[in-house]
Formats: sequence, structure tokens, C-alpha cells
Amino acid sequence: MGKGIVSAFVLCLIVSTGTTAWAEGGSKGKSLYERLGGKGAITAVVDTFVGKVGADTRINGYFASTDLVKLKTHLVNQICEASGGPCQYTGRTMKQTHAGMGVTDAAFGALVEDLVAALDHHKVGKAEKDELLGVLGPMKKDIVEKP
Repeated sequence: MGKGIVSAFVLCLIVSTGTTAWAEGGSKGKSLYERLGGKGAITAVVDTFVGKVGADTRINGYFASTDLVKLKTHLVNQICEASGGPCQYTGRTMKQTHAGMGVTDAAFGALVEDLVAALDHHKVGKAEKDELLGVLGPMKKDIVEKP
């Protein structure tokens, strides 16, 4: 698996807390990170997400030589930071990571489908899911090279 495409969502997206840890609906005053259930819940979603991407023949070729442990760590930190949590993403920029990979719109769309499926599997509320995808979506311009 090529690190970049999955890193994009995850900010990318998210093994230990179970499916009920993600809040259904938002609570006033709480960060997205808190409403998602914190780092443990994000780790659970990333684990599911990476599994779905690995099984997805539309995109798994991009990740054939990826270090999955490192990828998961980067995704958890990226989502944690992007959602207002205490983590810090220290990986390369999305543009650097995906340069020359030839990622298409269709591949990006498949990745988003896998992320949404992972979020749904863990019963992430619609408001939190939409907010997270809204935070991660702008990365598309730095990832897709072939519309």
C-alpha cells in the first residue's frame, strides 16, 4: 500500500475500543476529537479502514509496498490532530507523499468509500462523519494527479 493515499484520509483516517466508543451526534463545546471518542476510537477506525483498503482491489495496488504499522501510526496522528486532539502528525505533506503516484479521481473516491464504510462500521454519528470528511476533503487537490 502506498502511504499517501490512505494518509489523505485519515487523516487517514482509526483497535481497542469497540464500536460504541464513537459519539452519535455532537455535544456542544466538545471538540470533534472528543466526540469521536479520542485516540482509542480513532485507532479502531484506522485499523478497520486500512483492512478495507487492503481488500479493495480498486486501490490496494497503491499500497503494495507500504509499511502498514507506520501508515496506521501516521493516520491516527493525522486524524487526531485534524479533529482537535493532542496528537501531532509528523509525516510528509500530502503533495510530497503522492507525487508521481498517478492517483486518479476514481481511486480517491474508492478510498473515501472505504473510509466511510469504516466510520459506519464503528457507528460514527453523521455529524461527526461529515465534519471529519470536511476536514480531510480539501487534501484531494494535493493527492489526485489524474482527474
